[in-house]
Amino acid sequence: MNPRAYLVISGAVFGLVALGHLLRVVNGWTLVVGIWSVPMWISWLGTLGPAVLSVWAFRSASRAGRSSTTTMPESPGPDPG
Repeated sequence: MNPRAYLVISGAVFGLVALGHLLRVVNGWTLVVGIWSVPMWISWLGTLGPAVLSVWAFRSASRAGRSSTTTMPESPGPDPG
């Protein structure tokens, strides 16, 4: 997999995670794991962290797309000498 594709996929996944946490915060959904009620501040962190990583991945992917000189140089072939 080339680096640009990896960055785009990572950015999309992190973006979806951030969106899920943001939806929980906006809609006030409760989340219970076993007997523990997960506090809302965890979803604030779960929104901020992945959102930053998503933006970073997409910006890195756009830079990787601009400088797409990652192809291997052609081999000069066998030495004729």
